[in-house]
Amino acid sequence: MSKKNYKHKKRKIKYKNVFKFFLFVAILFIVFKIIIDMPITNIYIEGNSIYKDQEIIELAKLEDYPSSIKNNSFIVKKRLKDSGNFTSVKVTKVFGKVYISVTENRPVFYNSNTSKVVMLDKSERDGDVVTPYLLNYVPDTVYPKFVDAMCKVNPEILTRISDIEYSPNTVDTERFYLTMTDGNYVYLTINNFTRINNYIEMIKQFQNKKGILYLDSGEYFEIKN
Repeated sequence: MSKKNYKHKKRKIKYKNVFKFFLFVAILFIVFKIIIDMPITNIYIEGNSIYKDQEIIELAKLEDYPSSIKNNSFIVKKRLKDSGNFTSVKVTKVFGKVYISVTENRPVFYNSNTSKVVMLDKSERDGDVVTPYLLNYVPDTVYPKFVDAMCKVNPEILTRISDIEYSPNTVDTERFYLTMTDGNYVYLTINNFTRINNYIEMIKQFQNKKGILYLDSGEYFEIKN
């Protein structure tokens, strides 16, 4: 074999290897793109009562069921948190399925002094009057603790509170007077405010009688004539 022919054969082998390499890269690229563009198949949402599933999906920008990889858990969580409508968001993904668990930033009470709705994250927003309705001024030394206490009241109980009045006495400067939607009244202090979460069970004991429930000192029900 001449030297010239040897070089020509060697060059052919080299081109063949290059072709195989580029073919492999092309296939790898196609597979990679298919994986990257693989869409979200299902979205499951829990913890919501104010916002509909579709509203949350739109806030998360997943309404068109886009690429699962391009919309990772961190990105989806950030979109929902940045909306300001949720105090906590958990997002997990399993093979194209997205699971979203939220705690909604719901209204807690309306502050008549600022004409604002106080939200669960303690921010204030413009909005329609919602119950409960804080009627009077609460001193700055007491107000933050009052907001904390209100945020711990169960949503179901909040719907049963109509008005709230700051009503201190000589014994306790952190005392409040609640008007309930069922016609009863409740005295509470900041220290035992969460006892209102047991209101339904407590009031059942009095067989639909109306009166004042004193939870500021003990548990005493004064029946009204």
